[in-house]
Amino acid sequence: MRTLIRGGRILDPLRGKEERADLLIEGGRIAAVGRFWEEDCENVVDASGLVIAPGLVDVHVHFRDPGLTYKEDIETGARAAAAGGFTAVVCMANTKPVVDEPKTLKYVLEKGAGTGIRVLSCAAVTRGLKGRELTDMEALGKAGAAGFTDDGIPILDEWILRRAMEETARLGLPLSLHEEDPALIENNGVNRGRVSKELGIGGSPCEAEIRLVERDCRLALETGARVNIQHISTAGAVEAVRRAKASGARVTAEASPHHFSLTEDAVLEYGALAKMNPPLRTEADRRAVIKGLQDGTIDLIATDHAPHSREEKGRPLTEAPSGIIGLETSLALGITNLVEPGFLSLMELMEKMSRNPARLYGLEYQGISEGALADLVIFDENEVWKVGEPLSKSSNSPFLGKTLKGRVRYTLCNGEIVYKA
Repeated sequence: MRTLIRGGRILDPLRGKEERADLLIEGGRIAAVGRFWEEDCENVVDASGLVIAPGLVDVHVHFRDPGLTYKEDIETGARAAAAGGFTAVVCMANTKPVVDEPKTLKYVLEKGAGTGIRVLSCAAVTRGLKGRELTDMEALGKAGAAGFTDDGIPILDEWILRRAMEETARLGLPLSLHEEDPALIENNGVNRGRVSKELGIGGSPCEAEIRLVERDCRLALETGARVNIQHISTAGAVEAVRRAKASGARVTAEASPHHFSLTEDAVLEYGALAKMNPPLRTEADRRAVIKGLQDGTIDLIATDHAPHSREEKGRPLTEAPSGIIGLETSLALGITNLVEPGFLSLMELMEKMSRNPARLYGLEYQGISEGALADLVIFDENEVWKVGEPLSKSSNSPFLGKTLKGRVRYTLCNGEIVYKA
């Protein structure tokens, strides 16, 4: 079937090019960019007044499948992703069982293949996420692992981590790291500072993140591994990555929308809905994350989409699990809190949300050009909307009910409309 997307404003972050044109789609790819007549097409999408960009890519999601599907499953997670403009996601390995064997990885990939979007998965670095024994990384790579991570749990044994970096460097796959030193943390999920003191809990100091980021940037430089620092939250960690890049380390970093949108004060207003690992920090840290996005120290925006049930998040703050959902609000938070204030251009936001994440995981990415995959997001950058009940199975987000700017109207994957507002 031939589809015409008519009259949109095209943003191509691969070429840094912006134009107004029609897109002709056929066979899952962009057949041509230009001006076309409607009668030549079976399906016409009117994109007048809308932005057309390559589909968004989220390299950090938790779909809780297998084993924890009361929170989310691969189908509902993919549905939420499509609603957020994402055409590709990378699942984390901390499921039940852990994705530490090809059999479990195969389950995730086969189930993901039926969702309409591209569902990839990392495999675990260590067996059972216990940090003591490496998985068979070569076998998992051959089985289709996009990369490796023990996300949710830091790898504390430097010898084990060095071996993991050497192996991933040999395999040519990225290694993503959760950076929090538990030896420095008492009651994680809240920043140690003014708010934790007011609440009477210990909290997580900035140094818990900075210490491991500094160590792992050093190891990345020594081993030549491609290392991605996940959900960076502190000014000191941003500076550590900046130094590592200047030294030639193959390090990337990701920021989550909540870390450039909120501060530790949100915990006082939203309680456990603002509890996450790493925690929301100070305004100075939030500004440092934004500065890192501006100057390229932070390469990616990734949601760390982490669904939990209402019952779990309804527990007392020190007992509730950390994490929030984020797929359906990520683009709008980027427009509202980065583009609108002038920190990033819309083109730069698309680089952080599509081009750079795709590059990290080696995904096919040709921007918007003839022959490129027809993985697209079409959105209204000016539409103001109120965040309602999500399509995700869970609703743990401090942004529910908030008014944001920028709304997804269509998501196409492989030329097919997988979401329409």
